[in-house]
Amino acid sequence: MTDEHKAALAAGRSEGRAVRDYLEALRNNKPKRGRKRTPESIAKRLQAIDAELIDADPVQELRLVQERLDLSAELTTVGMSVDMTAIEAEFVKVAKEYSARNGFSYAAWRTIGVEASVLKKAGISRSEG
Repeated sequence: MTDEHKAALAAGRSEGRAVRDYLEALRNNKPKRGRKRTPESIAKRLQAIDAELIDADPVQELRLVQERLDLSAELTTVGMSVDMTAIEAEFVKVAKEYSARNGFSYAAWRTIGVEASVLKKAGISRSEG
């Protein structure tokens, strides 16, 4: 393998990581419907689950245990925010070349939630794809 080929592979991995990180951050920070949960509301539901487990049938117990696991995981991330500006800046640097190399259209990016302003910063226009 030539040094040029190795460098191209490394660049592709780096670009792919920047795109993946941005898309994951978009997905994870998308506003959810309904009331936002607070640490207090999660703690209250966890207490209710503990009480419900006492009289639960086996299938209901399984559901409650899973809900408790999900809520416990959520409790560890409540209030944590992601610095989208840094992630977005990395995405903007690589998105045009990555998009062209992989054949992704403007419409595909928009469909999965990338804002038009971000695509414009990246140099991806509606006429592409």
